[in-house]
Amino acid sequence: MYGLLLLNLSGYIRRTWGESAWEEIRLAAGIKEISFSSHELYPEDYIVKIANAAQKVIGIKPLSLLHGMGISFVSFVGQYGYDRVLSVLGRHLRDFLNGLDNLHEYLRPSYPFMRSPSFFCDNETPNGLTLHFRCSKRSGLVYYTMGQIKQIGLQFFKTEVGIEVVKEETFKNYNSVTFQLSFHNQGYIESQMENKFLIREEEYLPVQADFIFQTFPFSLSFDSLMKIEYLGNSLRLVLPDAKGKLMRDYFLLHRPLVEFNYETILARRNNIFELISQAAVEELRRGSSGKQSRLSNGEIMPFSKEIVHSKGNRPIHLKGQMLYLSEWNRIIYLASPVMPDLDALTDSGLFINDLSMHDFSRDLMMAGTQKSVELKLLLDQERIKSQKLQESMKKLDEEMKRTDELLYQMIPQSVADRLRLGASPLETCQSFDIVTILFSDVVQFTEISSRITPMEVVCLLNSMYSVYDQLTEIHKVYKVETVGDAYMIVGGVPEPCSDHAERVCSMGLGMLQGIRGVAEPFSGEPIQIRVGVHSGPVVAGVVGLKMPRYCLFGDTVNTASRMESNSMPMRIHVSEKTKSLLGSKFRLKERGETKIKGKGLMKTFWLEGKDEEVPMKRVMSAGQVRDNRRGYIPISSEDLLKCDRRASAPKIFKMKD
Repeated sequence: MYGLLLLNLSGYIRRTWGESAWEEIRLAAGIKEISFSSHELYPEDYIVKIANAAQKVIGIKPLSLLHGMGISFVSFVGQYGYDRVLSVLGRHLRDFLNGLDNLHEYLRPSYPFMRSPSFFCDNETPNGLTLHFRCSKRSGLVYYTMGQIKQIGLQFFKTEVGIEVVKEETFKNYNSVTFQLSFHNQGYIESQMENKFLIREEEYLPVQADFIFQTFPFSLSFDSLMKIEYLGNSLRLVLPDAKGKLMRDYFLLHRPLVEFNYETILARRNNIFELISQAAVEELRRGSSGKQSRLSNGEIMPFSKEIVHSKGNRPIHLKGQMLYLSEWNRIIYLASPVMPDLDALTDSGLFINDLSMHDFSRDLMMAGTQKSVELKLLLDQERIKSQKLQESMKKLDEEMKRTDELLYQMIPQSVADRLRLGASPLETCQSFDIVTILFSDVVQFTEISSRITPMEVVCLLNSMYSVYDQLTEIHKVYKVETVGDAYMIVGGVPEPCSDHAERVCSMGLGMLQGIRGVAEPFSGEPIQIRVGVHSGPVVAGVVGLKMPRYCLFGDTVNTASRMESNSMPMRIHVSEKTKSLLGSKFRLKERGETKIKGKGLMKTFWLEGKDEEVPMKRVMSAGQVRDNRRGYIPISSEDLLKCDRRASAPKIFKMKD
């Protein structure tokens, strides 16, 4: 489908529900394009995907969305100047509906791959009519079309139109829908008055048949059995043996999407008919009538796959009007060949003088060829610009994703989204009745730092925190902050959960296990850490304007920090409150009453393990770093010692294949 439909749909959603709603719907629908180009082609299922995603995001039913999209389309195309065309398409609504097929033909040069629908009116009364709608198998077009017709009636004819679906049918190549339209049918009333009182003297003027077939060299007439009887002068050169043969033996009906029979053609004389020969011109001249095919309606004969476009070896494509001549009791097809350029003319074995002189066929052929090169150049330039714009938008989308990832690493996504919508930092603050907080730090870190360079300190901390960060993802806890060698996490924030204490304690056991592979760069001795855990109420939120951070406040934070400072190397110090939240699979040993600064004596415990240990195969071993291209890469303690002490920005990680 063309991007014009998607531009209308996205604009309708933006105007009705806001820009943020459209972005959420676009992402939920899995559509990568940030914007659409009106003349670009996009997958047919985009509208269905958007409609289904909109139901989940904003709660609107897909059929209601498509109906609103149809109403919006009428005003949307006004910015492209199409409203002027719509306003002059018919004096009355019934004339407008009968001329819709002609409108799509007018738009075909701008949208050559458009699969336009077909409309046909019958059973007219002063109070309405029956509208037959045939379209390609594209979901949702019925309600989209209903919205368009209702808006057309209001905007251009100042009348309310009631629409009811009477029947829906599905064929091999298209869908057929019958609507019953209720409105004041002024056009039908006036036409009945004209037929009753208007008598034209010109009806009795005699016209020779030879004059008609000279004036319309590509015309032909056929009887009620669809048998060809007379052909125009130029068409007779292409179809020398067509007289007396059936129309279906020589031609396929390309448009409109109706049955190719005499009665249907009689009922649709106000429409443009397109016929395509079933064989190439050269074959037709040799007397071949094609494949005798009875292809289903609306199906274009695939000549591009079966016939080489050489001179005289292209099917002939006719376009014109069907008229019934009561004196002949025949239908005459007044047509002209569809020739986009001189190459198509010569490939069909025709010449300029074969075209009619009474219209502008010859002038258009010559002028079109002269301008085609310039137009093609302009179109190619526009396509290049559109492609570059799409690439730029894609890069922008990638950068926005990277920005979001970085932001979500600093602030929880739910909080960051609220700040984006204009919430103040204080509005993001939230109280939690019970959470679990863990603090850890390196034993004798100050002494270790004094013996190594600052860059070696960075290497050491990066090695530790890379392990810790992956553990937070495994156990689904939130990393609050790091200050020097201190590492702080919390369970139950920002998303509350009932097993926060178990998650945090499992994280602590994983930290002890993962740190065993990290050695002090100076002495080579293993690094040791202390861990403390406590549970209680907190308030969490973003404070400040510059460099905002998601922080925790409350006495629970202080107590958890005291648990860590009163812990011992390679031990996890747990408060009694946390112990009460843990299940039986955790093994704890009572430490006794411990004097905690600011708290007095507290009964605390040592967390020694649990029945199901953390599967460390899922965790990178201590001393690994992350490379954006190859994931986690091991780095040994010896490599840490090789950090360049003199370089200001050394390559401190050794990459291994």
